[in-house]
Amino acid sequence: MKLIFVDIDGTLTRPGENTPPESALKAIKGAQEKGNKVFLCTGRNLDMLRPLLKYDFDGVVGSSGGYVTVGDEVLYDCPMTDEQRDTALKALHEFGVFCTIEAKDGSWGDENMGDFLSQQGEGNSEIERWRKALSENLGIKPMHEYDGSPIYKVVIMCTEMKQLDKARSLLEKDFTFVLQEVKAHNCLNGELVNRKFDKGLGVRLIAEHFGVGIEDTYGFGDSMNDLEMIQTVGKSVCMENGAEALKKVSDMVCPSVDDDGLLKAFEMLNLC
Repeated sequence: MKLIFVDIDGTLTRPGENTPPESALKAIKGAQEKGNKVFLCTGRNLDMLRPLLKYDFDGVVGSSGGYVTVGDEVLYDCPMTDEQRDTALKALHEFGVFCTIEAKDGSWGDENMGDFLSQQGEGNSEIERWRKALSENLGIKPMHEYDGSPIYKVVIMCTEMKQLDKARSLLEKDFTFVLQEVKAHNCLNGELVNRKFDKGLGVRLIAEHFGVGIEDTYGFGDSMNDLEMIQTVGKSVCMENGAEALKKVSDMVCPSVDDDGLLKAFEMLNLC
């Protein structure tokens, strides 16, 4: 049995979308029919990945590793403390950083983030995800409606690295600041991920649950928030549309999400 971990945005689907291409669904079903198990491994929280669950995945590594399940069994659940949340938002907002906070069952974003995104360029899967999440209503509510639910992750966007300096001085001992590759636009985007977990931990927990060796795990991703997954699995694959830095540390590069990349890679690796 092989364990297969698949990122969503830019890997399983186009960024911000919830419908995989038929070729990807064929790959997943074919892998499962061979006795393998396939897991979503994503930065999305449970609320934002829920539309994908109808495709019968075997479990979830969600919130960048902060929430891990096999079937209906929860293996790991680690939100940040209220103090950490409040410290992060205060320090980030003080320097004009746009924030979205993610709980298990909801997300809340700064009300003026939509205006900020509309001024940015193309070329970054995370930018596209949040642009579409706001414009197509994938469930991000205004920050003033936040209900106090435990928060797993803070997504950040700004124009200059120095805007993050204060937050880093206060929080970097507990959180990794994962910044995405920026191309032809004046925007930095990324997320604060608790150092207690990452996608690699999710891979290890699920492998231990099934008694499967790491050498029989496979990971598919496209952005730098997939790095720990890529570094952990036995065989790592980056999408052609992915970050150049991730391609360099992956075992192989497969065609893009728009070119039936998952199916072609699954077939090449004899997973389906």
